Amino acid sequence: MNKLLKIAVIGGGSSYTPEIIEGFIKRANELPVKEIWLVDIKEGEEKLNIVGKLAQRMIEKAKLDTKVFLTLNRREALKDADFVITQFRVGGLEARLRDEEFPLKYGVIGQETTGPGGFAKALRTIPVILDICKDIEELAPRAWLINFTNPAGIITETISKYTKVKTIGLCNVPITMEMTISKLLEVDKKDIFVEFIGLNHLVWGKRVLLRGEDITERIIKTMLDGSQLNMKNIPDLKWDREFVKNLGMIPCPYHRYYYMSDLLLKEQQSSLSQKGKGSRAQQVMEIEKKLFEIYKDENLDEKPKELEKRGGAYYSDAAVSLISAIYNDKKEIHVVNVKNNGTISFLPDDAIIETNCVVGNNGAVPLIFGDVPKEIVGLINQVKIYESLAIEAGVTGDKDKAVMALVNHPLVLSVEKARKLVDELLNINKQYLPQFK
Repeated sequence: MNKLLKIAVIGGGSSYTPEIIEGFIKRANELPVKEIWLVDIKEGEEKLNIVGKLAQRMIEKAKLDTKVFLTLNRREALKDADFVITQFRVGGLEARLRDEEFPLKYGVIGQETTGPGGFAKALRTIPVILDICKDIEELAPRAWLINFTNPAGIITETISKYTKVKTIGLCNVPITMEMTISKLLEVDKKDIFVEFIGLNHLVWGKRVLLRGEDITERIIKTMLDGSQLNMKNIPDLKWDREFVKNLGMIPCPYHRYYYMSDLLLKEQQSSLSQKGKGSRAQQVMEIEKKLFEIYKDENLDEKPKELEKRGGAYYSDAAVSLISAIYNDKKEIHVVNVKNNGTISFLPDDAIIETNCVVGNNGAVPLIFGDVPKEIVGLINQVKIYESLAIEAGVTGDKDKAVMALVNHPLVLSVEKARKLVDELLNINKQYLPQFK
């Protein structure tokens, strides 16, 4: 008989939770889930109760035997769990707002997962994820941890280097790129295969195959004719046509921060000064407020359409699909964050990269696609060095290492700026940075 599964969702009060629940409902015939535990912290209790009740209504409507538990007791949720999903944000959206705003004072892009803002988020998250992993090692040593807490690459690498927990990182950027390409071509997503190589939020579509035929050039041309590959949280600036043609690969939406940093910085500074426009964090706060009002409706028993505005569409569905691939030993191909193990020859084996992997009950094994084009080697290398220094700073609370991490970030590259940014981020985040005490 198949083992009945226990799932623990850390950050269960997240507005994304209905999508996870929908993912389990859709796959009920292949995933015998007995219990889903939604766990949050005291500050998230109200949201947990609202979203948790919606989750229970969705399960009831689907007539499943699965029980949904809501708790503030993480250890109770983790005990004997088979899969743990992490989707939490230390400091909430208020911290995100600060992450997006403080770098702008120093003439640096403010973004929640890269640059100084993403670095601040990583430093807040590292002590918490290590604490969670300690509980998993003790209470659910055989569990798989599916992480999509951002910055996903840094957090997955921290887990992989500093704990014994089995982990795979997940991001919705490659999934969104695949969905957009299949829509552009008006074909089923199953008919296309995109070869992805790079890091989390720094991944390139190296080749696009449609039923085995290489159509990369056609996709690049379509993109440059006005069909955009973008995410809701990134300004939709048009790509430089000649540049993308010469690059010969599909950049991910986040590449705008690197390839168009001057334009993006101007865009951010002007939207901050324009009344009523505000940062992405402010927009998300509004979207969240509306979503939770919708979730409160006692007649609502399905994932509402409005959730797609939240910017993380397809995330949670991908997480459940990944769980099914592991549990059912499907040997399916998923684009995930895993140990490099020689896939990118110039990076260390223990570095976490983002690429296509075969996923089964032993986890994810990267498919190897040959050499990385030299046009992108420098950027991958530099961001990975920043990430590895960021992890050391986050684990040790070493301020000098924090400065060194930002000096190595392509959006900073200045000792003077890095020092000021580190001083400010340590000050505005001090309640969340016990390691720097």
